[in-house]
This record gives sequence, C-alpha cells and structure tokens, in this order.
Amino acid sequence: MAKGITVGDEVAITAIVRKRVTEDRVSVSIPHYGFPHSIVDRTSALKKGQPIELTGNVLRVDENTVTVNLSPPVTVDIAAVKLVTSYVPPTRKKPLVDKPT
Repeated sequence: MAKGITVGDEVAITAIVRKRVTEDRVSVSIPHYGFPHSIVDRTSALKKGQPIELTGNVLRVDENTVTVNLSPPVTVDIAAVKLVTSYVPPTRKKPLVDKPT
C-alpha cells in the first residue's frame, strides 16, 4: 500500500477519535502506534469513533516502519500510511559556479 515512500514525502494517517480531552483538544487512536496522542481541534464537530486524517512529512523510513512528523514524531507501520504528495527537490535557477571572467 505504501511502497515508494521516501524521506520528505507528505503522508496521511487515518486515526480514530477516542474522546474530547479539553475544549480545544481531542484524544485520537493511531493504528500501529502504542502511545496516546492528542491533537488540537477548535471545532466541536468531532465525535467519539469518528475517523480523522492526520498529515505530516516523513522523517525516517525503515524496513517496516515510517516515522512521520505529527509534532511529536510518530513511528507507525508502513501499511498505516498513504502517500499524499511526493517530495520534489528544489531546482537551481542559477549555476552553482560563476562564469569565468
């Protein structure tokens, strides 16, 4: 499902809302991640059990795991992420070396 993911790509993880912690924070359950995670949600539209998509950039790729920057970094199974946009390195407009005079 997530083949071809490299460092710098933007990926999405589908998480399930567990409960509303405070007025502006929601606790979510991320698949293949064994720790609690909460996100900022200023709208009151999210309910318990509702799926939500979290997006972030890939920081590290191992054989079966991917580390995604969701502030803090989250390491999940590679099957839990889907590619949103691939990283394209910037192109240089001017040559690196000056022309000889």
